[in-house]
Amino acid sequence: MTFRFVHTADIHLDSPLRSLALRDPEIAELVGNATRQAFERTVALCLEERVDALMIAGDLYDGDLRSMKTAVYFGTQMRRLTEAGICVFVVRGNHDAESVVTKHLSLPDGVHVFSGRAEAVAIKGHDVVVHGISFARPQAPESLLPKFKGPTTGSVNIGLLHTSLAGAEGHDDYAPCSLADLVGHGFHYWGLGHVHKRRVHAESPCTVVMPGMPQGRDIGEAGPKSVTLVTIADDGGVTLEERVTSIAQFERVTVDVTGLADWPALLSAVESGLGTTRDAAISDHLVARLEFVGASALASRLRRDADVLFAEACQAAASLTRTAVEKLAVDVRAPATAGDAGGDAAGYDPVAELKALIEGEVLESAAFRATVRDVVTDLQRQLPPELRDLLGADDNAIDDTIARIITEGGEDVLARLDGSGAVS
Repeated sequence: MTFRFVHTADIHLDSPLRSLALRDPEIAELVGNATRQAFERTVALCLEERVDALMIAGDLYDGDLRSMKTAVYFGTQMRRLTEAGICVFVVRGNHDAESVVTKHLSLPDGVHVFSGRAEAVAIKGHDVVVHGISFARPQAPESLLPKFKGPTTGSVNIGLLHTSLAGAEGHDDYAPCSLADLVGHGFHYWGLGHVHKRRVHAESPCTVVMPGMPQGRDIGEAGPKSVTLVTIADDGGVTLEERVTSIAQFERVTVDVTGLADWPALLSAVESGLGTTRDAAISDHLVARLEFVGASALASRLRRDADVLFAEACQAAASLTRTAVEKLAVDVRAPATAGDAGGDAAGYDPVAELKALIEGEVLESAAFRATVRDVVTDLQRQLPPELRDLLGADDNAIDDTIARIITEGGEDVLARLDGSGAVS
């Protein structure tokens, strides 16, 4: 008998906004409600497709989330499924393990939350066994795969595991294991969670899927987000369908200012970039970060009048359907001129000379960087514990942040000293 289910993970239901750039009330409300709306789309997909099960591979909640309103909401959604005869299987990930909501959640019959010990649950009416194990603690430095039982003979075996596999950029290691070990375990399907970007790691002889997350929360989780609809046929063949669920889609929009000499041309490039990205976006709403690059005589004005540019970019976005700008990133330089390398007295440019001095002597000074590092370290001590990784989680990341701040800060100061092209 064919068995069909929806596989999702990393829902981070009611996750607090992580981006300090989301200060616009409308954008904040949109993104703040998006995790619920995306989850409702997931539930609706289960009902519309009349699947047999919903599989959630960890991080249903977000960290130390304490609101029982979230628990009540989740319970309501689960009743929609169980009343339709759809069973639900949940493993806890690194975030769920520390959630007070998880520990006090009362769920309807038909929802199985795996414990910290490996379990194998047979589904009535199907020759299907679901294997899973939850994180007992927020940390899982060792592989959980050895704790799983072997496959049940004569049944379709599905495993649920929250894992970083062999590691992924931007994600800490959790329950690490190799793809080869997963494939060799003998299951038909491994439903993974933890990494927020979708990837089908293997399809034969075992299907291994990291479904990504159903809704991004900031620019670091850009692109459309989805769940995976899985069909396992009588002969054991597996068919995968990606179904988009995201309400808001974060995207970086690159605006190359090279050769642009006036403000109207710049705004035209902004409108074009936003329009093209909006047309390509799959989700209902586009939340864009404009990234300005290249060399232009407008470089100083872009930095000095960034607030004006942001306001006009927002106005351009408002003229499009369900589009917003959350932030500008300016990495624009002035075109190289003979004066940059030192010219005669008639062509003397004090700002250019100061720029050369800052870049050649101040920014490269070990003493200056050490002083800035001391300031940053003192600032970190004064932050609450949950914000102390704001500038970086380790020394290398902090050094990279400091280098970027120093460079951007120098450019901003020079832009304000350069009086060309000022807004009247």
